[in-house]
Amino acid sequence: MKISRTRTAMAVVAVGSVLAVAGCSSAGDGADESASLRYWLWDSNQLPAYEQCVEDFTAANPEITVEIEQVGWNDYFETLTTSLVGGDAPDVITNHASFYPELATNGQLLPLDDVAVDLTSFREGLAERWIGQDGKRYGLPKDWDTVATLYNVDYVTEAGYAAEDLADLDWNPTDGGSWEQVIAHLTVDANGVRGDEPGFDKSKVEVYGLGLKAKSGIGAFGQTQWSPYALTNDWTYADENPFGTDFNYGEDEYIATIEWWAGLIEKGYMPSYESAISGTSIQEAYGAGRYALVTDGSWNAKAYFSMTGVTTALAPLPIGPSGERAGVLNGLADSVLASTEHPDAAEKFVGYLATADCQDIVADAAVVFPAVASSSEKARAAFDAAGIDVSVYFDAVDAGAFVEAPIADKWSSILAIMEPAVEAVLLGQGDADTLRAAAGEVDALFD
Repeated sequence: MKISRTRTAMAVVAVGSVLAVAGCSSAGDGADESASLRYWLWDSNQLPAYEQCVEDFTAANPEITVEIEQVGWNDYFETLTTSLVGGDAPDVITNHASFYPELATNGQLLPLDDVAVDLTSFREGLAERWIGQDGKRYGLPKDWDTVATLYNVDYVTEAGYAAEDLADLDWNPTDGGSWEQVIAHLTVDANGVRGDEPGFDKSKVEVYGLGLKAKSGIGAFGQTQWSPYALTNDWTYADENPFGTDFNYGEDEYIATIEWWAGLIEKGYMPSYESAISGTSIQEAYGAGRYALVTDGSWNAKAYFSMTGVTTALAPLPIGPSGERAGVLNGLADSVLASTEHPDAAEKFVGYLATADCQDIVADAAVVFPAVASSSEKARAAFDAAGIDVSVYFDAVDAGAFVEAPIADKWSSILAIMEPAVEAVLLGQGDADTLRAAAGEVDALFD
């Protein structure tokens, strides 16, 4: 049941105003005229595959050249705003479902309804997510993703657990359930004392039971952080999805979830937020042996399994008070900016990116799951061939154990409000009132 990235270097400095630029008109080009396009990609792990896609596309369309620019995720949309303001925006972008409505509302995206693409080739539900409030299509699906638990097999075995033990855990906001019990037992201090044993020193933790990813939509989205908990605690993002206008960040279920989750820091089972934002990524900390468990997306699975000195495996998310599991299901797409001087060429390029010809290349790289259903299965086979069983991700989606990523106008403003509020709680500088106040500001955006 549905509980409903050729040029790789681009040094940029993000500025404040997010996605508040007025739309720009584009100059038309003839379909056969020469064109030079710039394409933004944020995932460097996918760069080689897309370089091959570009090579194949330009071989078939020699009048069009494409330059890939890799722009990091953390500043991606702020950097995009800067480029739009400065008149230096790319032609085609990798786009995120939560952000595109704002771009479309501002007239910054070209409708793609006339691009000849077989919409039935995509995995169920992905194409529909890119139809805006005006009924026009603003993205062609490129991939899909969800989250699961990744764990250090040696740590889990040393703690006396087997894979089966991690497959049937539950959580609740009162005592954390068997999920918190496992997290506590996997936590080990400098003296070798576990988090659930007498004498545990939470000020000198060597291995945290659960890792913590900073930023990355931590306040409003929480895909790789708190979403598996809140979404199984009788809570969801908004009154409707897509295009909800009544958000639920002030509800008791959300607040109880955030408070419980932040409490793992206080207990010493999860690292401090200060350490999470200090420059060491969750993957680096995991690879260094600092975390036993992490909750992360399918797009990062290969990175974890490729780490030297760490044996990694996957497990399902815990079952919540609702009696179900739920991870956020998201899917990226390619979009054409309205400011492009070559709309015909740009549309031709995004049309190609949305075909199995390109997505099969992406599939063979075993980094993400492409949107084209047949390519997605090829990716699964490529992961298997690399020794990575990604069935947990596929099984969760096939079983409907997911909530679709929120698609809403003013998403950048929602992030700007909720992120510092949740960070304050994690830092011990905020509480339930902080979250309720922030929720009120979100509500005011739609008054």
